[in-house]
Amino acid sequence: MAKVSGKALDVNLLVRIFKYVKPYKRTFIWSLLLTISLAVLAPLRPLLIEYTLDKYILENDSSGLIQMTLIMIGLLLVQTIVQYYHTFLTNILGQSVIKDLRVAVFNHISSLRLKYFDHTPIGQLITRTVSDLETIADIFSEGLIVIVGDILQVAALIAVMLYSDWKLTLIVLIPMPFLIAASLVFKEAIKSAFQAVRAEVSHLNTFLQEHITGMSIIHYFGRENQEMHKFKAINARHRDAHIKSNWYYSIFFPVVEIISALSLGLLVWYGSKSILQNEISPGIVVAFIMYINMLFRPIRELADKFNTLQMGMVGAER
Repeated sequence: MAKVSGKALDVNLLVRIFKYVKPYKRTFIWSLLLTISLAVLAPLRPLLIEYTLDKYILENDSSGLIQMTLIMIGLLLVQTIVQYYHTFLTNILGQSVIKDLRVAVFNHISSLRLKYFDHTPIGQLITRTVSDLETIADIFSEGLIVIVGDILQVAALIAVMLYSDWKLTLIVLIPMPFLIAASLVFKEAIKSAFQAVRAEVSHLNTFLQEHITGMSIIHYFGRENQEMHKFKAINARHRDAHIKSNWYYSIFFPVVEIISALSLGLLVWYGSKSILQNEISPGIVVAFIMYINMLFRPIRELADKFNTLQMGMVGAER
């Protein structure tokens, strides 16, 4: 059995995986372009709302308000279309790559000596050929490309926020180090939990394959009850591994919500004071509320997406 290091950024392994992307180069390039487009489009809606509130709503300009509303509807349509094609193309890319990989793996298994199958449980081979390869698809559909997109979106949002009001930006970013620290802790904890889940899935598949294949022997020796107890133990470990991973999620996401609420509270406090002193406009505060929601979502999901990438790498190494 190959040693699984679980490195999320094993460059050599990534290079080997991306060799299978070569036949789908055009799809990959379009996926990257759409990822960049989504990051660029993200800050536009809050900017338009800020401009609409300050220039048209506060000035009672109904014709300008209608015009800006139509522009925002158009922007939403563009974002929807871009998001649709982004999701569609990244999933096509992932499934196309694992289709070719699965053929390569099966071809390799078919060429092995019969002695190999005497020492290797068939359940392990099934797990590697089916579910381990399935996790590699997530590298493209939910892992690497999405992580790049989230990082670009965070950078674009912070740049626009600093341009709009650097003091207010620094105030609302005060809780950010706590979020980053929580994400790093969560990433390491969920990594070990996911690895345990993958191991238990392999054990479960191996047990089922061996016992279904050898069911006549089990009945011949009357070992139904003993084997049932073994199955229950393996199934219980599989359940516990999943529960442990869900437990980490149940702690992490409420912590993120608390940190996000703290950032929002700082915005309301400092923004209200600045509005009363005529230092900023109400539109900026409304825009910053949207910026906070858009900023915390990708940062919150980065830890989860990083582990999706990590599990894809584990599956690739196996």
